[in-house]
Amino acid sequence: MSLSRRIVARSVRMLGVTAAASALAFSASGTALACEIGDFSATAACDGAKGVITITDKDPSGVPAVITVFLENNGADLRQVGTEQTVEGSKKGVTVSFAEDWEPGAIYRIHVLAVKGKKVLVDADINPGENLTTPAKACAADTATPSGTPSGTPSSTPSDDTAPPVETATALPSPSDSRNDGSAPGAPSASNAPSAAVQESNLAETGAGSNTGLIVGVAAALVVVGGGAVFFGMRRRGSSHR
Repeated sequence: MSLSRRIVARSVRMLGVTAAASALAFSASGTALACEIGDFSATAACDGAKGVITITDKDPSGVPAVITVFLENNGADLRQVGTEQTVEGSKKGVTVSFAEDWEPGAIYRIHVLAVKGKKVLVDADINPGENLTTPAKACAADTATPSGTPSGTPSSTPSDDTAPPVETATALPSPSDSRNDGSAPGAPSASNAPSAAVQESNLAETGAGSNTGLIVGVAAALVVVGGGAVFFGMRRRGSSHR
């Protein structure tokens, strides 16, 4: 009976040690997967001519964390940069960026707030006491000269869309055109032909009008009178010679 009790007691002790070891291992693994401020880092760099502040989250548990960036001045917050952003980290790292035209040597405070359920896992600044200091050289614009003709230089080749100027002057007819039109040089145009009234006036003057009969009658009477006068004159002249 005493041997059986020893075996049971020994077995109980072994189970207790195993349970304690398992609890410690579980606790250690849970601690390793928990989000902490050491999982976060920040850098200031240039994106072309613009500055940018990038925060990297390497929390393998992927707990959502709210990132807020502040510009510091003599240890106090001068202003907030943009709006806060939420990041869910990974073992390889997940980044979020804040556009900021930072000046050389400027100091920024980056705050991280990570909450899981009702438990606050992180509520602290990255690099507390030191914060983030930007590089000593500001971001420079790309001053490389583009190839080809500058945009401000006018091209020497005229555009195909430009229409030639319209000639408003009327070209004079050439001598060949005047010969080929079938009319003699200097012939009056149709607009120079005498009107119907002028033609009627000319007809009246030439005796083709309505007074032609009267004129003919008067002329005939004058001829008869003249002939008679000549006849009587000749008779008187002949009688005087006798």
